[in-house]
Amino acid sequence: MNNKNNSCGKHVMALTLSLLGAWTSAEATENGVPTTTFGVYDFGAGMAPPPTENGTLSLRTGFYSSRIVKDNQGNHSDNDVDLDLLSIAASYIRMTEHTLFGANYGFGIVLPFFKIDAELKVQTPAGPMKLEADPFRMADAFFIPVILQWNVSPNFFVNSYFGVTAPTGDYDKKRLASPGTNHWVYSPGLSATYITDSGFEVSSNFQVDFSSRNQATDYKNGVEYRHEFAVGQHMGPWTVGLGGFYYRQISDDNAPNLTSGNRAAVSALGPAVAFFKPGLPPVSAHIYKEFDARNRSEGYTFAVRVSQSF
Repeated sequence: MNNKNNSCGKHVMALTLSLLGAWTSAEATENGVPTTTFGVYDFGAGMAPPPTENGTLSLRTGFYSSRIVKDNQGNHSDNDVDLDLLSIAASYIRMTEHTLFGANYGFGIVLPFFKIDAELKVQTPAGPMKLEADPFRMADAFFIPVILQWNVSPNFFVNSYFGVTAPTGDYDKKRLASPGTNHWVYSPGLSATYITDSGFEVSSNFQVDFSSRNQATDYKNGVEYRHEFAVGQHMGPWTVGLGGFYYRQISDDNAPNLTSGNRAAVSALGPAVAFFKPGLPPVSAHIYKEFDARNRSEGYTFAVRVSQSF
């Protein structure tokens, strides 16, 4: 098989190996899926919810769609992909008045559900082979035992956190796509927001993901890095501008069938908007177009989030 097909082997590795008997792969992250969701942080990234008696509940809904898979050189693969992913995630964050290192301490949990519609047509010497999956199941839970919020000044806000993704999601190694990943992920992160006196905002989030080995497939993802950002202008209760993310895998995967150290990469940019008015639930939304993908899909993503403190 040519190199373009090899670079997409991760999308079908378990099932295709059993059907074809051989699949030399040069991939990035198992099944071509990031170990944690990105495209989450935009405006107000550095501002955790305020300390309240009962905490803050949030609901985030996202939709991702792709018809393109890119190889290691950023060229279109010979394989045809049709991928739609609907994610629904409920989160709870409780910030407290307790302080640590001069910051307010908090904790949280995110419980996601994924509806995946995936179809992949693989070109083989015997002709095209079609693979499909359409699970609607719980994905991996994200536990945040530590959130530290510093309100440095009336204009500058910083928080850091440590998150653990547990393999609680539905997983089947023979399925083309699964909501769960069947391994642990450890994610330290840092976020910041600066708002000028004239209302211009710059927000950023930085996160690194360290994965354990998937014992069902003997696959271990390399270290992943992402930078999410948003810039915009506050106009009354509205904030309008641009957001996006920069994602790169910064170390090689490790698995018995890997013959190359290819790594995943993608960037995205698009409009972002947020609404905040005292007494009403804050709402934010964005639409991003992905570009510059390597060893993974490239598409569009839409997300909207609403939250309420109690």
